[in-house]
Amino acid sequence: MDKREEEEDTEEAWLQLQPVEPLPSQCCGSGCSPCVFDLYHQDLARWEVARASNDRSLLSGKQSQSCPSSLSPESFLAFSITAVDKLTKDTYRVQFALPGNSRLGLQPGQHLVLRGIVEDLEIQRAYTPISPANAEGYFEVLIKCYQTGLMSRYVESWRAGDTAFWRGPFGGFFYKPNQYGELLMLASGTGLAPMVPILQSITDNADDETFVTLVCCFKTFDSIYLKTFLQEQARFWNVRTVFVLSQESSLEQLPWSYREKTHLGRLGLDLIEEVVRCCRRKPFALVCGSPEFTRDMAKCLLCVGLAEDSYFLF
Repeated sequence: MDKREEEEDTEEAWLQLQPVEPLPSQCCGSGCSPCVFDLYHQDLARWEVARASNDRSLLSGKQSQSCPSSLSPESFLAFSITAVDKLTKDTYRVQFALPGNSRLGLQPGQHLVLRGIVEDLEIQRAYTPISPANAEGYFEVLIKCYQTGLMSRYVESWRAGDTAFWRGPFGGFFYKPNQYGELLMLASGTGLAPMVPILQSITDNADDETFVTLVCCFKTFDSIYLKTFLQEQARFWNVRTVFVLSQESSLEQLPWSYREKTHLGRLGLDLIEEVVRCCRRKPFALVCGSPEFTRDMAKCLLCVGLAEDSYFLF
C-alpha cells in the first residue's frame, strides 16, 4: 500500500468516527442543559481536535452512552421496568428499579429525558418522576400517550422486565422548605407530575409549614390521576386541593367529597382571582401543562398582581 492509499484509509477511518448530528426528533424541547445538540457540538469539537492531532486517544473522554456508571445529564443509563399500571385510557404510571436501596438523586420537580427508538428513528422526551425524592430502590413516572405520538408507541410496548434509557437530572426550580409562605400549584393533565414530589416533600417534613393550594385541571372526573394520593394530601392542615373539570356537565354526578372543591369549565382569570384571594399567605405560583395552558396561566397571574419573579413555569 502506497502513502496515498494509507492517507485515504486514515481519512476514511476518521470520518467513520465523526459524531453524527442529532435529528430534530432527538431533542425533547424542554430546554435541557446540556441538550442533545450541546452534546453533539462537544463531541464534534473533541473529534476535530483528535483528528488534527491524529491521536485517537483524545476521543476517550467521551463516555459510552450504553453503559455509564451513574445517572448523568450527558449519558443515558439503563433502568429495568418493574411495573406498568394503566391509570386511564391513555395514561400510565411506570415504575423503574434502582440498584439496592439507592435513590435516584433528583430534587423534587426535576425531570429526566427518556430515549426511545421507533422505526429506526431516535426520539427523546422529558418526564418528571412522581415518586418521592427520598424513594429507595425505585422511581415512578407518569406518561400520557397520544394516538399519533412516536414516543407513545414506544411506551405502550413496555412490559415489566423491559429496559428503558434515561439521562438527567434537569430543571431550574429547586424547592427549599419554608422558602415561600404559600405555593399555588396550577397543573393541567400530566402537568400534575412535578407538583407531586414537591407537595409530598412538604407534607413529609413536619418542620415545613408552607401552605399549598393545588389546582388540578382535567377533562372529566374519571380522567383525574392519582385520586387516592390527592385525597390523602388534602387531609393535611396546610394543603387545599381544587379541581377544574372542563367536560363535566353537573357537580351532582361527582362523589360528595369532590363537589365543594370542584369547578366546571376551564381555569380562567375569574377563578384564578378567587383562588389567589383565598390563599392564606402571599403565594408563589408553579405552573405546568400544555404550552397554551402555561401561557394563559402566566397572563392570568400577571393580571391578578403576581410579578414575573413570583411564579415558575415548568
